Amino acid sequence: MKGIEIAKKLKISTSALRHYEAWGLVPKVERAKNGYRIYTREHEAYFQCIRALNAGFGMDLVKKVMPLIINKKIHEALWIINKAQVDLYFEKEAVQKTVKILDSKDFAEFADMKKYHAKDYFTIGEVAKEANVSPSSIRHWEKEGLIHPERHKESGFRIYSPMDIRRVFIIRTVQRVVYSLDIVREVLLDIEKNNIVRTKEMAIQSLQYIDYALVEQIRGIASLQNLLEIMSEEER
Repeated sequence: MKGIEIAKKLKISTSALRHYEAWGLVPKVERAKNGYRIYTREHEAYFQCIRALNAGFGMDLVKKVMPLIINKKIHEALWIINKAQVDLYFEKEAVQKTVKILDSKDFAEFADMKKYHAKDYFTIGEVAKEANVSPSSIRHWEKEGLIHPERHKESGFRIYSPMDIRRVFIIRTVQRVVYSLDIVREVLLDIEKNNIVRTKEMAIQSLQYIDYALVEQIRGIASLQNLLEIMSEEER
């Protein structure tokens, strides 16, 4: 097959195909005597899989998975994909919690936080686990002045109140939609004025994107299954 034929099918440029080849995402491409690349049915399936997985999982994952597929390390590749699906599920749970938090008049009474009621404060590790975010992100938000945790008098460690955790949930959800910390600051000011409309809209938008990503992930997995079947046929 010619590269331009595959490119037209996938609605991408031939240079994109060459990039995927240079990145080691497809098996070695032979060349004809005139120097033109010779693409096989298997190469086409690889390119289709790359495009489909990218839509649902992102190119960083594709760059990890496709070399494993080429080297027949199928199970390693599948577990990476499975982990990404689990991550998406927990992302959905965290955003749903944010919506509930915004609707809750008293965050301390929010159902999912009752397990912490016996404590006076929370550690950064507990906050990170509850909000499904890295401790380094929480520290960065503190540096940017978005949250203001107190320090434990004896240990000097950061300690977080229920309201701090509420802000962390809101920050992580909003930033995944708009990225700009300036807009995050505006949203936090709105919330302080009891105006949560825009924040809820962003949270719902985030949930809609997660639903979209889920569908694209399933399509990507279907494309991978097609590739594996073609590889199996070629080996017979």
